[in-house]
Amino acid sequence: MMESLPLVEMQDISISFPGVKALDGVNFRLLPGEVHTLMGENGAGKSTLIKALTGVYKIDEGRILINGQDLHLAGTADAQAAGISTVYQEVNLCTNLSIGENVMLGHEVKSALGINWKASHEKAREALGKLGLGHLNPKAPLKSLSLAMQQLVAISRSMVTNAKVLILDEPTSSLDAVEVEQLFTVIRRLRDEGVAILFVSHFLDQVYAISDRLTVLRNGAFVGEYLTRDLDRTALIAKMIGKDIAALQNLDSGREERADNHGEVVYSAKQISRKGAIEPVDLELRRGEIVGFAGLLGSGRTELARLVYGADKAETGGVTVDGVKAEIKAPASGLKHRIAFSSENRRDEGIIRDLTVRENIILGVQAKRGWHRPLPRKEVDELVAKYIAELNVRPADPDKPIRNLSGGNQQKVLLGRWLATSPEILILDEPTRGIDIGAKAEIQERVLELAAEGVSVVFISSELEEVVRLSDRIVVLKDHRKIAELVNGPEVTAESIVNIIAQDGVEDAKEAAEGVASQPEEVLQ
Repeated sequence: MMESLPLVEMQDISISFPGVKALDGVNFRLLPGEVHTLMGENGAGKSTLIKALTGVYKIDEGRILINGQDLHLAGTADAQAAGISTVYQEVNLCTNLSIGENVMLGHEVKSALGINWKASHEKAREALGKLGLGHLNPKAPLKSLSLAMQQLVAISRSMVTNAKVLILDEPTSSLDAVEVEQLFTVIRRLRDEGVAILFVSHFLDQVYAISDRLTVLRNGAFVGEYLTRDLDRTALIAKMIGKDIAALQNLDSGREERADNHGEVVYSAKQISRKGAIEPVDLELRRGEIVGFAGLLGSGRTELARLVYGADKAETGGVTVDGVKAEIKAPASGLKHRIAFSSENRRDEGIIRDLTVRENIILGVQAKRGWHRPLPRKEVDELVAKYIAELNVRPADPDKPIRNLSGGNQQKVLLGRWLATSPEILILDEPTRGIDIGAKAEIQERVLELAAEGVSVVFISSELEEVVRLSDRIVVLKDHRKIAELVNGPEVTAESIVNIIAQDGVEDAKEAAEGVASQPEEVLQ
């Protein structure tokens, strides 16, 4: 069967920034009626390539052809005019407006008297109907929809102009399995209508479920283009990271090889709770132990973590730290007791986008010390250099604005911020969400090292395989309550935890594992 002519061809694209060559002679193409995934580690050049295609970045060398025409994209308006639409990981919609107003934003139906809202809402209904969303009321407030449905509304908005190229940048990072399948249904519908779809995701199961073709980048260079069916996962990962996957698989044995010599209890909570967030729960954390919080989205994982740290105040119960009664009512008191918390919301509660890597790393130490006592520059430089090196932050430039770093490297900077405070207890909420497998492995390795050094780690992840791989003990939550606590071992698997959640609290992991049906891998993401 003859292959279609590409809708998009990017030939020998090179882009440089001060001190770094982000893209070096990269080739990429998109065919109509195909889902094409761009793969590579954080920092490989994926975001830079997308920004070149959408007119955000000007290319230094090469050319971009749309429908065979050599185009100069001077800005995002040029890309949109060429039929290219983008839906980003963070849904950029207006929750104070209606669904229809969001769909038609910038493309409202005009009349002599201004905007014809009746006609605009009707056109929005048509746009939603094309994606199988005709059941939505365009006049309903957007904030009444789930995050997944808002993502579909964002896609509807991008297709109002009948775009022929749709770029989806990490669209599933905050969705559960059912919501992912809703999104995939829409993607397949658009693909079958001839839309060329560029899909970016770090979930390999999803990549293999939806993609027809893959392009792999590494260190800003083109590695190759492959039909998804011709490239297995092991080969894909090896091409992404430039080394054999065996090094990553060693992580699986790391937990089993660690001696069970966890120290004394450093944190003990009895019946702490907060109305609407978490029901009364007991929790112990020991020195040198990794405790995983497992559960589906909305189970109460983050809410419990926030109580431990003091981001939210517990309304009942009591806490001791190192055997001494403690009042942890705010983040400042959490830091005082050497408890550090890295939020899952990297954009709004983590990095300060307008500050440099140096300034972001030092924030935690400075807050702990007090803003009226600035750290000496020499001490700052030593701390920053230490964690940039230890965590392999790329590029290793402390004066680079953190907004210019890839997601994985931003996450490493956040980890460095909290390690610099010398925590006794470190809470990591989704530390590997939305980052590539290479950066994920580096962070997982560092978590194991921290536990070996005596830090008590709370590890939260939507990927149950990751929780099982790293944890010594696992607290299982459902519907804002603790339903089980497991000592990790060979019988504890992602499948057994899913079964515990389904059975609503089987305490014995072995009992839960017996007769477990094989779960779809998407459920575990």
